[in-house]
Amino acid sequence: MLKAGIDTLSFYTSHYALDLARLAEARGVHPDKYGIGLGQYKMAVPAPDEDIVTMGAAAAQGAIRDVDLNSIEMLLFATESGIDQSKAAGIYVHDLLGLPKQCRVIELKQACYSATFALQLALPFLRQHPDKKILLIASDIARYGLNTPGESSQGCGAVAMVLSVNPRIVAFDPEYGVMTENVMDFWRPNYADAAFVEGKYSSKLYLHMLEKTWHQYSILAQREFIDHDYFCYHMPVPRLVEKAHHYLAKISGADKLSETILQKQINHSLEYGRQIGNSYTASLYVSLVSLLDLTHEDLSGKRMGFYSYGSGCVAEFFSGVIQSGYQQILNAEQHQRLFAERITLTYPEYETFYSFPYSQDGSLCEIPDYQSGSFRLVAIRNHRRIYEKRT
Repeated sequence: MLKAGIDTLSFYTSHYALDLARLAEARGVHPDKYGIGLGQYKMAVPAPDEDIVTMGAAAAQGAIRDVDLNSIEMLLFATESGIDQSKAAGIYVHDLLGLPKQCRVIELKQACYSATFALQLALPFLRQHPDKKILLIASDIARYGLNTPGESSQGCGAVAMVLSVNPRIVAFDPEYGVMTENVMDFWRPNYADAAFVEGKYSSKLYLHMLEKTWHQYSILAQREFIDHDYFCYHMPVPRLVEKAHHYLAKISGADKLSETILQKQINHSLEYGRQIGNSYTASLYVSLVSLLDLTHEDLSGKRMGFYSYGSGCVAEFFSGVIQSGYQQILNAEQHQRLFAERITLTYPEYETFYSFPYSQDGSLCEIPDYQSGSFRLVAIRNHRRIYEKRT
């Protein structure tokens, strides 16, 4: 069987962030509620001229820089922050990036899981068409109400990956464990611009589905916990991932491993998430980018376990092997520069961004030019979103 997986990988998040210590002050709570209780330090806040299209295009720009665009057969756009009930957000990205006309484009939705489904959808196609490549983008804005329990876990980000056979970063194993249950732990009706969440219930489901999918995967793959060197998890908040990793070690009979080993297996994967908050479909793959960028050890040949969870709910456990020479393909310097150049918002600035009045009646809404990335949302005119690429 041909190896298939991630050939190039790039990440993007907003140029603006709110320190959760400032949010804690505004909400009258101790900063440790977020820093220790959630393991979260900052949350990325999109400027009014940033959305899933501009973030997705910016992430993809890094992923396709050395790729023959004519080899890209399809663009899969995973999000739960859709901007249109009909038109895929990826169509806008396709245009902004100048991708070939002969290209399939589709948007996928199932809470935070859909990027993983897109990945699994792509791999068999690539093995059948080894001369083709697929651009997969996961882009989301995690948004809850002001002064609600979920507010501190907001965030935004996008990950783009070019998938191919003989990949240069990660080759995925064929085995997986997958489970679906019809539950109401998190949802956003069409009439709401912020999600509803049953936080404690969702955390329990996250662990429940981890156990179910791991059990199925380990039987199919004939692999144990110790057969995996590192792990990446979907990350609503970092503390839940730490709890999940210890839980997985316990139920798989690896709980006698030292705390040093258990922490090493996940620590670097949490760092970017601690600085941006939740990014829904992108979150698991932000963890992967973080691990690869920040781990100084050569990870070539190391097997990684991946846990994807999407509320509602669908979950999957799968694995992959890091490829030799992957470090030469990473965009680590670009990602570090992105964090270094971020602007920290005051609390009033954050609330102004959050409450920006986009038009919903077809009237003209011209959006100020903020310090955002290579692409921006310029205006909404006659119910149409207008984008531009910065020169």
